[in-house]
Amino acid sequence: MTHITTPDVIQITPTRMDFQFNNVPRHWVFDDAFSTHFLGTLSTLFPVGERFFVDSVRQLREHAPDKATQKDISGFIGQEAMHSLEHVSLNNMLEAKGLPALRAEKFTLGLLNLGRRMLSKRQQLAITVALEHFTAIIANRLLSDTTIMNGLAEEMRPVWMWHAIEETEHKAVAFDLYKSVPGNSYAERIVFQVFATVILAAVVSAFQLQFLYRDKSLFSPKTWAFGLNKLFGFNGVISGLIPEYLDYFKHDFHPWEHENSALVAYWRDKLNAIATPVPMNGRARTQAA
Repeated sequence: MTHITTPDVIQITPTRMDFQFNNVPRHWVFDDAFSTHFLGTLSTLFPVGERFFVDSVRQLREHAPDKATQKDISGFIGQEAMHSLEHVSLNNMLEAKGLPALRAEKFTLGLLNLGRRMLSKRQQLAITVALEHFTAIIANRLLSDTTIMNGLAEEMRPVWMWHAIEETEHKAVAFDLYKSVPGNSYAERIVFQVFATVILAAVVSAFQLQFLYRDKSLFSPKTWAFGLNKLFGFNGVISGLIPEYLDYFKHDFHPWEHENSALVAYWRDKLNAIATPVPMNGRARTQAA
């Protein structure tokens, strides 16, 4: 297979935002509790998860083969740091609504700290590569299916749009670095993808149930019927990811074999119309329409 690299049109540049989560409706995804709390639970993982990603890449960046890769790594670190900041604010909003967002965040931090103690630096990077595949395919689904983006409440759409764009831009950075680290192997990459999948599914499921319980929606048949169909039904938000997820298990897989840079350009224009970045060294003053 021809060697695949990040397209030249992709610029991995961090942007500082200051999204405001005021007057967010109770159910901000499809006006549905199940879908809302699924995405809300994912948000609780991002602040500590993305710090783990940054650490795992930074501690092995000496193996980057060239200046271009080093530049991409710097962009990756900056973007993930900004994502972490915005999701801290989002999670605080969820906590203020009576949801156990900070408890989920603390539990996730404990898991990741266990990984830091038990896994080698290369294995930690393998975990990052596996989880970055999840964020990349979820981002692609958000950007390629307008019914999902339009299903987000107006107050929440900009942050998820921005996050999906930047996850797409840097989707190959950790992968390319891992392939340059001595001792990397297909078997290790696959083992840690399976491990990450099981842990991620268990953590998200457990805290989504807690979110539903706090929202008094856990025992609502209507909530479960609509949410399960929307997420896991035929071509659902999550079930529709299966083909792209399985691509990871190919020996010659590369994140940019799914070339979706045109989506990045399209949604960048959309984002620029509703949200303005602020200087990286200044106080964030982004206003979202």
